[in-house]
Amino acid sequence: MAAPKWVTLRAQWLGQHLRELREANDLLLRDAAEYLQRDPGTVSRFESGGYPIRRPDLLALLDLYGVANGRRREELVKLSQDVWQKGWWDGYADEVGGHFIDYVWLESRAQEIRAFDNTLLPGLLQTVEYARACITAAELDAGAEQIDRWVQLRMHRQTVLHANDPPRLGFIIDEAALHRQVGGRECMAAQLHRLAEHAGQPNIELRVLPFSAGAHASPSGAFRVFGMTAPFPEVGYAETPKGAIYLESPDSQRLVRTYDELRNRALSPDESARLITALAEELL
Repeated sequence: MAAPKWVTLRAQWLGQHLRELREANDLLLRDAAEYLQRDPGTVSRFESGGYPIRRPDLLALLDLYGVANGRRREELVKLSQDVWQKGWWDGYADEVGGHFIDYVWLESRAQEIRAFDNTLLPGLLQTVEYARACITAAELDAGAEQIDRWVQLRMHRQTVLHANDPPRLGFIIDEAALHRQVGGRECMAAQLHRLAEHAGQPNIELRVLPFSAGAHASPSGAFRVFGMTAPFPEVGYAETPKGAIYLESPDSQRLVRTYDELRNRALSPDESARLITALAEELL
């Protein structure tokens, strides 16, 4: 049996908007289908995200639902274009699964990313050697070629750091992750120097949560919050033993509050950079 098709977050969001607009107008699926001269099942798939709606059908539904506000219409058209648009990340879909493709898409579209890491260092700031050591240790059954592809994906994600309008990035790193010698002393020293270099960029705030902070607001581990522009909602991301979860606003606000609490207890950017540099020097 073929695996079910993964419905992307952006397709789910567009479908949710369409369903809410239809219900706000007290219309049934068959009413919208009759207006479009389509089968009700097709309209249902539009709303579930299982089949992306094309521009003519979208514009027709917006007319039916009385969406006259130009900005609102433009946002929904933009969202539908993003549903159809393919990116470089789709070339990895068969290897990492739809859930992580959503993550990479969010990373590429976010205007702000706030992140907490407590075991490994952020993927966006990893060196090739550090990334390879991390992936090799975690993927016990993967061959060398597959590991090469995953490392390539991780490095490709870092293009957002050099975009014309890069996102604002806030990284909080538990001090424990700085002491974990991934890949050996030389690899780790180079990785720490990379962190220190990025800490000086104007769009990046890097803070270390020191051991002295004691118990803190995220004992369950790492997470991300992606700040998006309309019509996309703010999205929180965390990994659990049962897989990754995505939390849309307002549910993402719990992670925002957690991030703020961690930031308040972390070292300043200057103190963090000095600590990272000192740890790197100790390894050489």
